[in-house]
Amino acid sequence: MRTLLIIGTGDIARRALPLLLPHWRILALTRRPETAAQWRQLGARPVPGDLDDARSLERLAGIADAVLYTAPPPEHGNIDPRMRKVLSRLAKTASLPQQLVYISTSGVYGNADGKWLDETAPLRPTSPRARRRVDAERALRSFAIAHGSALTILRAPGIYAAERLPLTRLLNGTPLIDAAEDSVSNHIHADDLARLCVAALQRPRGGIRVYNACDSQPLPVGEWYDKLADTLGYPRAPRLPRAVVQQQVSPGLWSFMAESRRLCNARLLRELPGCLRYPTVDELLRQL
Repeated sequence: MRTLLIIGTGDIARRALPLLLPHWRILALTRRPETAAQWRQLGARPVPGDLDDARSLERLAGIADAVLYTAPPPEHGNIDPRMRKVLSRLAKTASLPQQLVYISTSGVYGNADGKWLDETAPLRPTSPRARRRVDAERALRSFAIAHGSALTILRAPGIYAAERLPLTRLLNGTPLIDAAEDSVSNHIHADDLARLCVAALQRPRGGIRVYNACDSQPLPVGEWYDKLADTLGYPRAPRLPRAVVQQQVSPGLWSFMAESRRLCNARLLRELPGCLRYPTVDELLRQL
């Protein structure tokens, strides 16, 4: 049985774990003892390490046939030093991982004014958060090319699930942009993203492949919130002119609301079929 190293022990990795255990020996990089205990109980073998401490990552060299990387970059700067530390350690042996799977963000495309984008669209990140992801993608590409590893990049948009809904914003009455000026957003259910990680590790072709890891229904931001409010019986959020909303919400929230694009997932449907159990948000809303 081959060995998979999971870097990033958050929600998506936890959802993927039961699907991975029958096929892989799982190692999980963990920083906290309590996280290590949880993952050991789930069936993985914890590997102590801190992405912000290069010396603690020395044991990563040569321990895995594949790597699933779901950890975020740091919160500041334009590069991802965590990714660079990991790749540096992985390269310090003749036994290199044959497969790499990375969850990136669709924010790397920047604003497209609502236009359709496939995976060949140029990267035009506008926020430091997205620039850090571009840096991580480029570092992974360089590693894969230099060492012959297969690389899959999953560019995920807004991740949702029954436990991951923007209820606080609805309850607080956070304003949304008027329909005529609204941005278009894209989504992926957390379970579907976990299935995509598993499918990417089973991808038969080598080389580098990028996928828009999204469902099949781009939606104006306000329409998504209205659907959710109507389903749960909450008041709909107020609609205001775009410039007014920008003044009233935090810069972090505005960075998500301001960008508008429609992601094409044709490549995903063609090459990683069967992963989308939630092709639209309506599948989840019917379960609430």
